[in-house]
Amino acid sequence: MSDATRGSARQGDGAKPVLRKASWRYVGPGIVVAATGVGAGDLVATLIAGSKFGYTLLWAAVIGCLVKISLAEATGRWHLATGRTLFEGWRSLGRWTTYYFAVYVVVWGFVYGATAMSSSALPLNALFPDGPSVRVWAMLCGVLGLAFVWFNRYAVFEKFMTVVIGMKFLVVVYVAVRVTPHLGEALAGLVPTLPDGSLLYTLGLIGGVGGTITMAAYGYWVNAKGWTDSGWMKVMRLDNRVAYVTTGVFVVAMLVIGAELLHASNIALTTGDKGLVQLGDILEDRFGAVTANLFLIGFFATSFGALVGVWQGVSLMFADFVERIRRERAGAAPTPGPAHPPTDGPAVPAARGSMAEEVAAGKRERSLPFRAYLLWLTFPPMGLLFLDQPFGLVVVYGVLGAFFMPFLALTLLWLLNTPRTPAEWRNGLLSNVMLTAAGLLFLVLCVKQVIDLDW
Repeated sequence: MSDATRGSARQGDGAKPVLRKASWRYVGPGIVVAATGVGAGDLVATLIAGSKFGYTLLWAAVIGCLVKISLAEATGRWHLATGRTLFEGWRSLGRWTTYYFAVYVVVWGFVYGATAMSSSALPLNALFPDGPSVRVWAMLCGVLGLAFVWFNRYAVFEKFMTVVIGMKFLVVVYVAVRVTPHLGEALAGLVPTLPDGSLLYTLGLIGGVGGTITMAAYGYWVNAKGWTDSGWMKVMRLDNRVAYVTTGVFVVAMLVIGAELLHASNIALTTGDKGLVQLGDILEDRFGAVTANLFLIGFFATSFGALVGVWQGVSLMFADFVERIRRERAGAAPTPGPAHPPTDGPAVPAARGSMAEEVAAGKRERSLPFRAYLLWLTFPPMGLLFLDQPFGLVVVYGVLGAFFMPFLALTLLWLLNTPRTPAEWRNGLLSNVMLTAAGLLFLVLCVKQVIDLDW
């Protein structure tokens, strides 16, 4: 039985849903987004920032969490306030969003599939040096993620991700404590300062805390949990805060490790996921094999959790995208619920039969497009594992990927400040400031990434 069924608080058809009290027992989608959003690449970037600047940029990690809280809250608020999925919102802004998302999700999925599988394989290869090659481990991880998502529904997926987040949390925090942080220096790092040469690292640290396309998937996980109307708003906001407080703990812990283990010893870390394997070697030299192996287990949990989260969440988004296009081409009636809610008055709950309700009922997870995208994430990218430098595709992926976060922030600004959203749940001043700041930040990072590409 879903949370929505157990906790239904409607006051009759068409009535405004009663706001449920925020409760820890409902928390779930936030755990999923925290387990998915912090991948190995994010941990390496934070480590390198700590190794170069010590605790000086700790304040940037905190701001990054606040920015992502605002983005995820806006995504969840759209789904709950309107009873519509995010793609339905994008579609209302014009066909250009459809063309962008279609190209992006296909190319991004192809390259990310190989990246996620390789990232999961590296710690396994380090833990079992006499076992299969990295390529074989990568393929096994991809197929295992495919099988898990294929045969399980959201409820089981959420429980699995809770275990993943627990492993990541315990291991990363344990290692951070093991390296003996200097609390005075850490607290001083909460005061905003910009050392020479740190601007781009600072922007990257703010922008890299906790997810890219998984930010958009959060609203779908909210619906899959059974939350489909504005009565769940307080619950969603608590859930979202839990997600990014947890993410903040990860990022701060990795910054501590970088500051204490690398910065103090002037050790340079390799960029990319291999930097975490290198860190495992450093930990073994200093603290012994047990600590090093625990860290590699945490590295695997981080990478494989991100893989499974994307396999499930982005496939859910793709299935919604395909279903919306199919209905439009078939000339089907619009999704129940007003296309443009009234400019004032109470929020409009999701109508029975809406696309959000179908996500909650698990229909998307059983659909052909969902499973087709799962296969796309898993098998075609395996070809990239045999190439040393899939250069051309990586260039296209880098350009498209750089544009996703400003696209998300700016379209949310558009959706949540217009009559598409009931007046009660439109953006306030704080939300507008945070989303505008996020959009500008990600535009700067986007331009930097495009300029840095070796064309």
